[in-house]
Amino acid sequence: MLEIGRVVRPHGLRGQLVVELWSNRDERLAVGAVVHTADRVLTVRSASRHGAVGGRDRWLVTFDEVADREDADGLRDQVLSAPPLEVDGALWVHELIGATLFDSDGTPVGRVASVEANPASDLLVLEDGRLVPLTFVERNGEGNLTVEGPPGLLEL
Repeated sequence: MLEIGRVVRPHGLRGQLVVELWSNRDERLAVGAVVHTADRVLTVRSASRHGAVGGRDRWLVTFDEVADREDADGLRDQVLSAPPLEVDGALWVHELIGATLFDSDGTPVGRVASVEANPASDLLVLEDGRLVPLTFVERNGEGNLTVEGPPGLLEL
């Protein structure tokens, strides 16, 4: 399961919630979508964009299983999770961390220690501290990545 957002607070008296979506995939909150909290399974009845705070989209969401404000208040600050989406060619952060990065000749470059958010392109942070923009990276098999970038990209 991937963490996709969190319940910020109740909204109104009929069980509607303000949800901060951490995913850039709006279909996570499509009608009929199923999300999980630590102890509940929730089905989206309706969702509409409700602005953004701190660069994160907020949504007004109604779940089939939440009847009133009291029930909604019990979900305050709960993290929402969902299974990974099947997206062709998608690179998921949890799959990138620990992956081995190779250059175009098949020579190992290093292991990915973390992924750093960056407006132009997320950056792979290698164990030796080098940064590699994700735009130059492709999957080349289970747990392996290939980088093809401009000359000097991988130099320290």
